[in-house]
Amino acid sequence: MRIEQRSDAATGLVPAARPTGAATMRAAIQRHYGPPSVLELTEIGLPIPGRGEVLVQVGAASVHPGDYFVMTGEPYVVRPVFGLRRPRHAIPGRDLAGVVAAVGKDVTALGPGDEVFGWSTTGALAEYACVASENLVTVPADLSVVDAAAVPTSGMTALQALRDIANVRPGQSVLVTGASGGVGTFAVQIAKAFGAEVTGVCSTRNVELVRSLGADNVVDYTATDFTGTGKRYDVVLDNVEAHPLAALRGALTPTGVLIPNSGRGGRWFGPLGRIVKARVLSAFTRQQLRPFTSIGKRQDLLALADLLATGQVRPVIDRTYPLDEAAHALRYIAAGHTRGKVVVTI
Repeated sequence: MRIEQRSDAATGLVPAARPTGAATMRAAIQRHYGPPSVLELTEIGLPIPGRGEVLVQVGAASVHPGDYFVMTGEPYVVRPVFGLRRPRHAIPGRDLAGVVAAVGKDVTALGPGDEVFGWSTTGALAEYACVASENLVTVPADLSVVDAAAVPTSGMTALQALRDIANVRPGQSVLVTGASGGVGTFAVQIAKAFGAEVTGVCSTRNVELVRSLGADNVVDYTATDFTGTGKRYDVVLDNVEAHPLAALRGALTPTGVLIPNSGRGGRWFGPLGRIVKARVLSAFTRQQLRPFTSIGKRQDLLALADLLATGQVRPVIDRTYPLDEAAHALRYIAAGHTRGKVVVTI
């Protein structure tokens, strides 16, 4: 589903080999933490795939709030993982789609020319990226490079929250806040695929979008506070965290599951305080308060590929930007209220 595009990206992937004799590539890099203005487009050395890696010619890379947090280095609690004084990896971004240009030693499942999508641990906003082969799967037929790049992190987050944490089953009632956002648009569709009755919460302008994704009910938060309606849900996936935990618990059934899923919070510890509070409260109630962190898993990417291939899930693309406007893409993400995913075309 396309809403708005900022560039004329091709809808298909064209197999390509690593350019003969090429030694450099264009990439968006950051030399220190800061706002999107720290990004600069420059020429850097072309990476060489190591054992178990493939070199991907990147066609598109999506960005999400986590990429913004890593770029700014806030909350500070993330820095031991991503670099104390400066980013450990200069190239931002994680999710990508493209064509295998070369393979490293011991890679047998993929070969040059294969169309793939997945996630990189060393950056995706570049013309090429070295990616562990286990982090990639084949792009489903008829899925565009832009749509494929939009899937990995947000899709896996929604899948793991609903399937692994909440164990959503047919007939259950699921409420998704931020239903028009990156994770929310996937969550609405995945919950429907699992047979749940789905309620999406969004603003007025996104009501029809969320309904088109299969939501049985849509709550316009500008007119109605879902925590005050008396309706109770088996599962609440909270991607916004605009309500205190006590109010959200009031919207749960006596044995319902609440999944807080937002990186917001203070400058030092981010959402850590809310996570700790949720875990403590869980010890004193039959309700389950289950904050979690999604983990990249190839099997889950394959599961998403199946849902995409069968038409049960379709990415929603808000905007696309060319690589030289990567900073604008991250600035747009930081402003909030995206409708689906934001993608950078390479």
